[in-house]
Amino acid sequence: MMKTILLGPGGQLGTDVQAANVRRGEPLSIVPVGRAVVDLADFDATSNFLRSLDFDCLINCSGYHKTDEAERNAQLAFTINAHLVQKLAEICREKNARFVHVSTDYVFGGQSKRAPLTELDGKAPVNVYGASKAMGEDLALLTGADLVVLRVASLFGMAGASGKGGNFVETMIRLGKEKGALRVVADQTMSPTATADVAEIMIKMLQKDAAPGIWHVVNSGAATWYEFARRIIEQCGIAASVAPISSSELPTAAMRPAYSVLDNSKLCAAVEPMRSWQEALDGYLAARGYRKN
Repeated sequence: MMKTILLGPGGQLGTDVQAANVRRGEPLSIVPVGRAVVDLADFDATSNFLRSLDFDCLINCSGYHKTDEAERNAQLAFTINAHLVQKLAEICREKNARFVHVSTDYVFGGQSKRAPLTELDGKAPVNVYGASKAMGEDLALLTGADLVVLRVASLFGMAGASGKGGNFVETMIRLGKEKGALRVVADQTMSPTATADVAEIMIKMLQKDAAPGIWHVVNSGAATWYEFARRIIEQCGIAASVAPISSSELPTAAMRPAYSVLDNSKLCAAVEPMRSWQEALDGYLAARGYRKN
C-alpha cells in the first residue's frame, strides 16, 4: 500500500481521488491534509509538517484557482501555484517520494496553434493564474524530483468547485431553471473533463508507475462553453434557450484562452483511453439525478 499525502482533499478533484481510491480497493493509504491541518501559504509550517511525515507519494490538488481574483492577487497566486510547488517538489526529492502535481490547460492560450495541444507544445499563458501554474511546473521540474504533472481542464465533479459556487454544470442547470434563457461564450474552445475520470486515471498511473513528466489528463474531444452548456440543458430536459455570445460580450478581469484543447493521446496510449466529454457529462448528470431519461 502506497502511503500518500493528499493536499486539497476537500475540492472537486481531491474528493474524487479519495472516492476512486475506495472504489479500487484502496491501493493508496491516503492521509488528507486540508487547511485545518496546515496553512500551505506558510512555507516553514508546511515544510516542517511534511518533513515530519513518512510517505511514498504526495498528491497536490491544492492551488489558488480563482482566475479573476488572481489578476489583482498575483503575489498570492505565484506563492501558492509556483513557489509552494517548488518547495513540495524539493521535499519529495529529499524523501525519494513521487510527486503528483495537478496543473491546468491555462498554461496555454496565447499560442497560434488551433489544434489539440500536446505535452511538447510551448506554454503561452494569457492571465496571471495560467502564468503562475506554468511557473509552478517549471520550478518543480527543475528540482529533479520524481514528478508527474497532470494538466487538467474545465473540471466538473460531485463536490463542486470550492469558492466558485459549484461548477459550470451546476451553474448552467441552476441558471437555466431560474432564467429560462442562457447566453454563453462560444469563442473559447477547451476540454470539458470529469474529476471522477481524472481521479481514476491518477490512481492507475501510480499503480503502473507511469513515467515522470507532463501528461494531459482530460476527457476526449473538445467543446466551446456554449456547446458544453447546450448539451447540459438538453440532457437535463430543462426548458431553457442557450444562445452563443462572444467573450467581448461577457468581459472578465482575466483574459481566457481562446483555444486550450489538450491532446490526451500520450495518456491513452500509455495508460488507457479516456471517454468522451459527452459520456463523462452524461455519467455525471445521471449520478446527480439530472438526466431526463
